[in-house]
Amino acid sequence: MDGDRRQQFVDLHREGCFLLPNAWDAGSARVLESAGFPAIATTSAGIAFSLGRPDHDFFADHGPQARLDRTTMLDRVREIVAAVDVPVSADLEEGFGTSPEDVAATISMAVAAGAAGGNIEDFTGSRARPLHDQALAVERIRAARAAVSSSGEPFVLVGRTDALIVGGTLTDAVDRANAYLAAGADCAFVPGAADPATIGTLVRELTGPLNVVMGLTGGTLSLAALRDLGVRRVTVGGSIARAMYHHLRRAARELAEHGTFTYADTQLSQSDLNDLFRRP
Repeated sequence: MDGDRRQQFVDLHREGCFLLPNAWDAGSARVLESAGFPAIATTSAGIAFSLGRPDHDFFADHGPQARLDRTTMLDRVREIVAAVDVPVSADLEEGFGTSPEDVAATISMAVAAGAAGGNIEDFTGSRARPLHDQALAVERIRAARAAVSSSGEPFVLVGRTDALIVGGTLTDAVDRANAYLAAGADCAFVPGAADPATIGTLVRELTGPLNVVMGLTGGTLSLAALRDLGVRRVTVGGSIARAMYHHLRRAARELAEHGTFTYADTQLSQSDLNDLFRRP
């Protein structure tokens, strides 16, 4: 990705509010780009599902070997970057390792893959200790910032705390998000914040821009409402991918159980898709 596209992505975070939808492969990225979004993100969940694997979650629930490795994930990021002409931000999960050095290496690889930004989360995958100790989490963000600085490329580093979705308090989320911003994150991401009161508190108390994720709980807040609350960036996580798999499973069940084909009534035409995916 050229420096101009990376800088465009940095500039999107300076003011206002924008929607950053999440793609999982080159085709979904092209569809999102065609709708006119100024940038797109990847979804680690969608990428995992597209390869028949579970998302990064509590490891004991599905076995550590089921998780996608860093190389596979970043290969898909590289494919998505190459498929579109807009900036791409990479979902880098917890950095594919515990140590600050692991995180720094992941950020360097993401920059090399062409990403214009990326998030590092504090989720561990362990039910006994779902979040990294805050001191270590801060060092991980600091190492990520150092890797960005060493690259010399514009890059939006997002510090994500999963405090709310593992049962922590809003105070915990604010403390962690502000610590990550102070350590060098350009934007804070707090999944689990989906109501006006929680989001409003985060906007007031955070020392930097806020990213929220919609589409996970069926929330009714619109982009306009989120803009009015002061949110800077809105993502949708794996929700578009999950919606696509819902339609796939419904089609499969109709075929297997009824032998009918009504699922095809809402398909895109062959010519529409050929036109969309044909590169000039």
